[in-house]
Amino acid sequence: MAQFDGKTYDCPFDCFLAVLKGKWRTDLLLALADHPSHFRELQRTLTGISAKVLTENLRGLERNHLVERQEQDDPAGMVEYRLSSEGEQLIQVMEQINHWVGRWLA
Repeated sequence: MAQFDGKTYDCPFDCFLAVLKGKWRTDLLLALADHPSHFRELQRTLTGISAKVLTENLRGLERNHLVERQEQDDPAGMVEYRLSSEGEQLIQVMEQINHWVGRWLA
């Protein structure tokens, strides 16, 4: 059994799909795979995402240990988001699936 967002899944692959479910989740993970980013930078990168939706997605990914939130030591109180080690492992799986789909659909 696997758990994500407070739900239990009998099939680990169903849990994997739940991790990626949502309009912005994969784009957000891929943006953070490029480099750690501040909130405003993510909002510029993900054209069309509202601050509320970005916040909800970041909090969910952080709660599930895929993203880490780090407060910067500066007067502006900037926050940087980065993939956790679990998030980096997920990106590797996503890249393998992307490669497989590319070969399968070619």
